[in-house]
Amino acid sequence: MKKCPFCQEEMEDEAVKCGHCGGMLEKYADWERLINKKPPEKKYFKTSFLIIAFLCVGPFALPLLWLNPRFSQKTKIIVSVIVIIISYYLFTMFMSSVTSASKYYQQIFNATL
Repeated sequence: MKKCPFCQEEMEDEAVKCGHCGGMLEKYADWERLINKKPPEKKYFKTSFLIIAFLCVGPFALPLLWLNPRFSQKTKIIVSVIVIIISYYLFTMFMSSVTSASKYYQQIFNATL
């Protein structure tokens, strides 16, 4: 005996049509496989996508990490802290280089005048 995928009533193993609801089973021969099939993983939950997102937009990719069901909360917190620290360090270096370049160009422009 097997169950109809539409109404869940028991029916004969050889049946092609459910006697209770009238559902056709011929095209649903692998219905158990279809019901138990996992949905495909979304591409923005893949680890490689997260790494590329962090390299491109830095801390703006943190919501993708926090929405990802594969990582534990402990992992999410650790990765978030690391990303924020690295982003702060890179921002500080960037501002230091901008200040240095500004002083350099001020010297050049003052020397020519």
